[in-house]
Amino acid sequence: MVRSQDELHAPFGGIVPEIAARAHLQTLVPVIERALETAGTRWEQVDAVAVTRGPGLVGCLLVGVNVAQAIAWARKLPVVGVSHLAAHVFAAQLEEPELRPPLLGLVVSGGHSDLIRWQEDGDITVIGRTLDDAAGEAFDKGARILGLPFPGGPAIDKLATTGDPRAVAFPRPRAPGLDFSFSGVKTALLYEVRKRTSLSEQERADLAASYQEAIVDALLQRVEAAQAQQPAPTIVLGGGVARNRVEAAQAQQPAPTIVLGGGVARNRRLREAAQQRLGSQAHLVIPAPELCTDNAAMIGAAALVEWDRRGPDLAPFDADPSLGFA
Repeated sequence: MVRSQDELHAPFGGIVPEIAARAHLQTLVPVIERALETAGTRWEQVDAVAVTRGPGLVGCLLVGVNVAQAIAWARKLPVVGVSHLAAHVFAAQLEEPELRPPLLGLVVSGGHSDLIRWQEDGDITVIGRTLDDAAGEAFDKGARILGLPFPGGPAIDKLATTGDPRAVAFPRPRAPGLDFSFSGVKTALLYEVRKRTSLSEQERADLAASYQEAIVDALLQRVEAAQAQQPAPTIVLGGGVARNRVEAAQAQQPAPTIVLGGGVARNRRLREAAQQRLGSQAHLVIPAPELCTDNAAMIGAAALVEWDRRGPDLAPFDADPSLGFA
């Protein structure tokens, strides 16, 4: 059950917070009722309510948090508020229910580009993040520069299929450590467009493909660097056949797990390149495209994880537009 607001925001070239909050208010309850009807589920069969506490636009968050707590109060149900950033990581469990930490994760969306480690104790630690634009934001702004419609990420992804990713050598964003930076490549695209008096459709496609390749490459460079920093398991054996045993023990070590999530993880080239560059050295999990953009299923998955860790929340609680992964 999907209710998209893309058509409402398309004329403005981006999300308008007031329009988004009003649309949430108008459609949330009907969508919930329709989802229950479609699933053939009655309210009496619902055991708990899960809701996004943050991060995000505060108006939209307040609508969701208050509706969820009202339902929980009226039905005498427990309620679990979760981070939608963490939910992008836990969405991988919808693909592989047995998936457990530790693992390395890349969460990329319109507002976030975060490299994380999901630790064995259940905590999520951010080890790299964007210093300026997020990857999704860079795609949206790049689309506007190229005269493409909103949402920009899918528009660039579609156009890039007919372009040459080697046509323009855009700089790969550089930042200290494992952090990201995408403002430079966005500016490079702007200058590349400005120096041309006009753009043919093939030139536009080549620019889209080259720009997309630069962003994808920058993201995967950081994932590869983080994976290289993973501590190797310590194996201590002695005796005359120790060498054979060490080799056998190393062969039995499971491959590290890497999870990609967030709206940008729908990108065709990112999914393809991740498989090519990471698939042979790690167990790579990328949720189905419909589970990468913000969705209720991943919020439910996150609520199950949080329920096991800490139980339900004590209502009432408030929305937190700057909430991290906690």
